[in-house]
This record gives sequence, C-alpha cells and structure tokens, in this order.
Amino acid sequence: MFDFTTDIGIDLGTSSVLVYVKDKGIVLREPSVVAIDNNTGNIVRIGKEAQQMVGRAPENVSIVRPIKDGVISQYSATLKMLQHFIKESCGSVFVRPRVMICVPSEISEAEEMTIMNAVNQAGARQTILIEEPVAAAIGAGINIDAPEGHMVVDIGGGTTDIAVISYGGVVVSKSVRIAGNELDEAIMSYMRKHYKVLIGERTAEEIKIKVGKVFDVPSKKPTEIKVKGRCLVKGLPKVVNFSANETLDAIMEPLTAIIDTICHVIEQTPPELLGDVYKNGITLTGGGAKLTGLDKLIEKTTGLRARVASDPISCVALGEGKSLENLENGALGFLGSFGNS
Repeated sequence: MFDFTTDIGIDLGTSSVLVYVKDKGIVLREPSVVAIDNNTGNIVRIGKEAQQMVGRAPENVSIVRPIKDGVISQYSATLKMLQHFIKESCGSVFVRPRVMICVPSEISEAEEMTIMNAVNQAGARQTILIEEPVAAAIGAGINIDAPEGHMVVDIGGGTTDIAVISYGGVVVSKSVRIAGNELDEAIMSYMRKHYKVLIGERTAEEIKIKVGKVFDVPSKKPTEIKVKGRCLVKGLPKVVNFSANETLDAIMEPLTAIIDTICHVIEQTPPELLGDVYKNGITLTGGGAKLTGLDKLIEKTTGLRARVASDPISCVALGEGKSLENLENGALGFLGSFGNS
C-alpha cells in the first residue's frame, strides 16, 4: 500500500536503533550493527541479522557498529543502515519522509552536519535534530514547557546525557561518552582479572541484564549466572559462577564517572532551579536505567529522589514521536534542520 508521505523519528543509538512513525508508534527496534564483506566492501547483513553473526562471522566478514559514542564513526555503513531502516519503517511513499533524529547534548557542528547529511542521503526530505535529553524527557512524560526545572539522565549504549530542562529548553547539560558499552567492557575486564576467563561483549551484556545489581534492593532477577568463557591459563572452555553482588565491583569505575557527572550538573544548576530539581527528582531513561538498584544508588549519592521511566529504552523515540505530532506549533528542543531540494 502506498502512502503520500510520513513523519518519522529515529533514535540512532550506539547499541540500537528505534524508529517511530507518526500515528503508528514505534515500528522498529534493531541493533545498530552492520556486517561488511572485507573483500568487496559490500554490506551483507544489517541489524538483528548482523548481530547474530557477532563472534561467529567468517574471516572475510567484519561486524561493525557504525555509531560510536552517539555520533557517526563509519559514514558509508551508517548510510546503508539508515536507508534500510527507513525503507523497513515507511514502506513505499510518494514523498520522502520528514525525519527527526536525536543527537547528544554536546556535539560538534561537524558531527551534527555529518548526521544531517547522512539522514538526508538516506531518503529524508527534511532532517530535524532534537537533543537526546529533551526527547527523553518528553518521552518520559515530563512537561518540559512548564516553568520549573526537571533533571533527566539518559544512559544509552555510547553516551550518558544529563540535563536540567526548564521552559522547553536545556538550562545546563553534560554529555559523557561513558555508558552501557563501557559497563560491558568493565565486566569483561573483571572476568579476566578475577577469574582469568575471557568473555565476549554479548556475554558481558547478558551478565549485566540478567543479574546486574548495584544496590541491595528486592529483585526478581537470579542471584548468580553461569558464565561460559575461555580460560586464559589453559586456553580451554571454562564455566564460572558470577554473583549479582559482584556487579558493583565490576563496573565501579565507569559507574562512578557517570554519577560524578550527575553531581557536576547539579552543582552547575542555577539556585532558582535547585528547589524544583529537589522536588521533582531525577528521571532515568535509556537502557542503562534498567540496571537494578541504580536509582537507589543515585539517590544515596546525590540526596535527590530518582525514578526510572516506565519504558526507559523507548523514551527518546517516544519523545520524538510526541514532538513530531506538535511540530506545527514549533519543534521542541530541536537544534536545526536541513532539507533536500
């Protein structure tokens, strides 16, 4: 079936891509992974199909994440990935879609222009940028136009964006390139150091999701997980038991960096807004927000109440969707736009 045109929002993350289609909701969730044939340079798999090849790909195929720390690191692969996901989401349209896409709160003009050019080349008639914490706040149900301050912490795969928002815009913000991927790497390092076992990034992420816990709170998750890896001493397969209580030790360094940045943003918040932030607390979004006990750890460290959004992984895409619906009244928090002639 053909549509004349549509508006879509793309959460272009380091770990995953979500696409929101106006009037339909989120229609696509795929890993931001691409498989490339080293001999020809051609893309052979995208998204879930490429993700399944991690650790299993033949020698002539490289598995890459073309988005690094929230920005484009491999332009050609990102372009192909965007073209594929836009086509999958929109089907056949007579007029190119208008696309809203999120960017980290601290991004260079060159990085911003690279994203806009890629989206336009991928098939957009117009590209609108929106800051990630603004989209996350909207998706979490916060009224960002209200005359009061709200703090949002969006922990994605490659970046953590922290912002205090008031009157529809960002008052103070900080973006650090420490997030879910660094937590996974810390778990891999912990396994090497404490168990002399080598594991891959998929296994590390599985540990984090299935048993990860950073504060003593009631949880339905298992208390430990059997981890399969390769013994660094003998070079043979080895199975060890990883306890949920080990998580904090394993990821202490990157997690401390994230919490220190939250404290820095609080220190930079104007006194007039501190009372609002104290009253409203901190809203956590992004995949990292699902780490068990993280909200309580942040509460203990900052003295501010913290809550996890009801659907933290989808908040940015949902926020883009709500912004698209209100675009006629002015794009909320967008940084700029660029269109095809």
